[in-house]
Amino acid sequence: MKVLNFGSLNIDYVYRVHHFVRAGETIASQSMETFCGEKGLNQSVAFAKAGAQVFHAGAIGTEGTMLTDMLAASGADVSFVRTLQGIPSGHAIIQVNDEGENCIMLCGGANQTQDESFVDEVLSHFNAGDLLMLQNEINAPATIAKKAKDRGLLVALNPSPMNDAITEELLSYVDFLILNETEGNEITGKASEEEILMNLRSRYPAMKIILTLGSRGALYEDGANRATQGIFKVTAVDTTAAGDTFTGYFFSSLLNGKTPGESLRIASAASALAVSRMGAAPSIPTMDEVQAFLSK
Repeated sequence: MKVLNFGSLNIDYVYRVHHFVRAGETIASQSMETFCGEKGLNQSVAFAKAGAQVFHAGAIGTEGTMLTDMLAASGADVSFVRTLQGIPSGHAIIQVNDEGENCIMLCGGANQTQDESFVDEVLSHFNAGDLLMLQNEINAPATIAKKAKDRGLLVALNPSPMNDAITEELLSYVDFLILNETEGNEITGKASEEEILMNLRSRYPAMKIILTLGSRGALYEDGANRATQGIFKVTAVDTTAAGDTFTGYFFSSLLNGKTPGESLRIASAASALAVSRMGAAPSIPTMDEVQAFLSK
């Protein structure tokens, strides 16, 4: 089974600060580093490092070759990444505070240029049973999801960031929904994890749901089965790619024949390693590192 990650590609400018800048405030950063990132790229790197056959589709500007270099070096196929003239690559301004929390401002750039002819060309290389991975950092996610479903692909969605593009239509095409409690609240209007799950289950009976719960771990629920996993305690220095690492490792493990419970455990370990390192994509561990961590 192949994975098509139709997703965003960004250059991240990461500023280390004592606290997030407030309205009207000017502060000095302790450092600034440049990384490859964005949810799409991070998840492709995680898929590849976890051992999946992943193809990334998207777009960059002429200055964005560092992004495709990073993907290729991680083992992802970049045949379906376009380089566009006159449009900049997407980028992000990221503040990381002393507690390791992050605050992010995005500029979409080339990420917002997906058109139907390009989507059709990319999808023509994939078949029924392959997995489409989507986030909400490129344009036209519902169009891409519908075209993928029409070809028989499985559709996984990470509805982040939440906005008006996360529609009932888009969700109706989704086989796997991976989200956190905040996103669950915005989609359902419910506060507790059980209420979120019940609401989603009533609206989308066949959907498989992976709900991340912060310090309380994560759970998987498909209507008939449920699995839960707590967190692995580590010293967090940067949480930027934690969720993306979890996503890539969970689905890679599931596609590799692991049970949902086993997949949650592997994904949680990979996420724990990622938060103990600086950066987005560079913080994502290899499967060998994850297995070594779990063996301790």
